[in-house]
Amino acid sequence: MKRPLRLLQAFTVFAAGLYGLFVLMGNLMDYDSNYQFVKHVLSMDTTFEGNALMWRAITEPWVWTVGYIGIIVAEAAFAVCGIVGGIKLFLARNAEAATFNRARRLGYVTYGIGFLIWFIGFIVIGSEWFAMWQSSIWNGKDTAMPLAILWAAFAVLLSQNDPDEAATE
Repeated sequence: MKRPLRLLQAFTVFAAGLYGLFVLMGNLMDYDSNYQFVKHVLSMDTTFEGNALMWRAITEPWVWTVGYIGIIVAEAAFAVCGIVGGIKLFLARNAEAATFNRARRLGYVTYGIGFLIWFIGFIVIGSEWFAMWQSSIWNGKDTAMPLAILWAAFAVLLSQNDPDEAATE
């Protein structure tokens, strides 16, 4: 039986995991460049001069390292959940609705982690708390927002049932 929606759901979860794997590899292979990003965002050293938010700056190198390792671990979890979740969804594409719904769990976890990284981490904490938006050099806001929107949209897509399933429930 053909299930194009289920195939699309499996593909998007897997593709998100693949994206996460490439991001993770980039952070590991070019550790220092990405570490510099975290360092400058947290230290707020490229924000507007004299801004009243500088009390939020973190200038301890060990905190930069812990923060960056936290990002790397979250990206690894995102990548693994996405790749494994996409494979599980693909393998369950012709299964009963209850079986397929259980296979969706890792997809939801994937998109939740992605939303946590790119919306909470980069937009809420990086851009707003550490005023990353003020930096013309170390500003990841414009990259993070479309990703956060994409993960939310993909989560909505993942929640959709095949039309024939909805008719039998």
